[in-house]
Amino acid sequence: MSEETLIYLFTGFMDAGKTTMIEETLFVNGFAKECGNFLIIVCEEGDEEYNIDKIKSYGANIVTIEEEEDFNAETLQKFKDEYDPDAVFIEYNGTWEVAPLFEIEYPEGWQIVQILSAVDATTFEMYMQNMRTLMQEQLFKSDVIVFNRCDDNTPKAKFRANIKNFNRPAQIVYERADGTIDDRPDEMPFDINADVIEISDADYALWFMDVMDNTKKYEGKKVHFLGYVYKPDDGKLKKNNFVPGRFAMTCCIEDIQFLGIIAKYDDADKIEHRSWVDITAEIKSEFRKEYKGKGPVLYPTEVKPGTPPATKEDELVYFS
Repeated sequence: MSEETLIYLFTGFMDAGKTTMIEETLFVNGFAKECGNFLIIVCEEGDEEYNIDKIKSYGANIVTIEEEEDFNAETLQKFKDEYDPDAVFIEYNGTWEVAPLFEIEYPEGWQIVQILSAVDATTFEMYMQNMRTLMQEQLFKSDVIVFNRCDDNTPKAKFRANIKNFNRPAQIVYERADGTIDDRPDEMPFDINADVIEISDADYALWFMDVMDNTKKYEGKKVHFLGYVYKPDDGKLKKNNFVPGRFAMTCCIEDIQFLGIIAKYDDADKIEHRSWVDITAEIKSEFRKEYKGKGPVLYPTEVKPGTPPATKEDELVYFS
C-alpha cells in the first residue's frame, strides 16, 4: 500500500446524484483500475444503489455509517485497520453538518485531495430560496460542482453567480439528463454586445460575478448601471478613484456584502461617499492590488446623480 491514502469526498443533498457520480468516476471514467484497493464509505441511502458485485470484482469494499456521531476518528481508524485502502470515496450525508469533516482527525496518511458535489438542477433554486444556508454549507469547500439533470432552460449563468458568491474557486460543470456535458456558454440576461450594456438592479449581482471572473470578455465594452458610492476619506483609494457598486444579500439580512468595482475618474473628488450615481463607463482589465491581480476597472464617460431606490429593501441586489 502507498504511504498516503487519498480521500475523495462527495457532498450534496439527498438524491442529488452522489451515488451516480461516484460510480461514474470509478467505472465509467476508469478510475477504479488506477486507484488500487479502494473503499467506499456510504453515509446515506438514496434512490440509487451501488453495484456491490462490481465493486467486489475490483477487490474493493463498501461500508456504511448510519449515524452522524459515528462518523469519527475511531470509526475511520477501524476501517483503515480492516481494509487498508489506497483510496477512499466518501458519500457524505446531505443532512449532516459539513464543517466537522475538516476538523476530524483522520487516520495517519489519510488526506482529502478533492471535494466533489452533486446538485440537482431542477431543485437548486427552490433550495437556495428556502434552505440557502444548508445548501451553501454543502458546497462552500467544493472543488468541482456538478449540476445534473440540466436542460435547455437551465439558467446556468444564475446558478454560476450563486455558487461563485460563496465559492469563487469552484469548477462548475453542467450535465444533461442523458449524462452528456452541456458546455455551451452561459447566457446572460442582458445584451453583452450592445453599444452600452444596460445592467438592471435585478441583474447587477450576476453581472458583477461575471465581469470579475471573465474580465477580458468585457474589455473595451461600455456599461450603464445605478451604483452606490464607496469613497472613504481614509487614504485607501488612489487619487481620482472611487468605487460604485451595490449591496448584495447572500443568505440573510445579517449576511450582506458590498459588490463594487474600482473606477478611475478625473472628477472623482466631486463625488460624495455614500451617494448614488447613474454611471456609464468603459471597462478595462488592469492590475490592481485591491484585486490581488488583474480585474475590471471602470473609466466613466458620464456620471450623474442617481435616484436612490424607493425603499431600503430595494437598495439590495440578489443572486437569485
